[in-house]
Amino acid sequence: MPRRIRHWFPGATYHVYARGNRHSSIFLTPKDFAKYLSILLEVKEKYPFIVHSYCLMTNHLHLQIETSDHHIGDIMKLAHTKYAIYFNRMHQLDGHVFQGRYGSKLILDTHYFLEVSRYIHRNPLEANLVRSPEEYKWSSYSLYLNGEASPLIDPAKTLSHFYNIEAYKEFVEKNR
Repeated sequence: MPRRIRHWFPGATYHVYARGNRHSSIFLTPKDFAKYLSILLEVKEKYPFIVHSYCLMTNHLHLQIETSDHHIGDIMKLAHTKYAIYFNRMHQLDGHVFQGRYGSKLILDTHYFLEVSRYIHRNPLEANLVRSPEEYKWSSYSLYLNGEASPLIDPAKTLSHFYNIEAYKEFVEKNR
């Protein structure tokens, strides 16, 4: 069966997700998490894009990416190829790191854009890894709350829909 075509246009925004092959861990050490983020930065230099939010979990990841002039497929193929090569070399493994091709959902409206941000930032909380999403180190959430500049993420579009950072925090952390 042929793969579904990924719709793309300049400025297309996606919720991207990927899981480890056979649900295996794709991040074994803090260095692995950091390497994935540095690879995203490398890829961003070649194929400019905006990361609105991210969360790297042990066996899967979530990204909220807005493309500019390059197809999401080019971006993710390069990022995941580079990471798989790194991961297999670092851990003396071979074979697939990711379970098939990454998944993606096109984000076409503001409501879904904000819900994806909320979902991504709540992921460690929903997995009972932390009591508050800002405690999780491998998510962009603490960067949002602390107002730290990051070469990787740009929270401006997300935060523009809220009166202040506290309003965004309430949106993310409020139980629904």
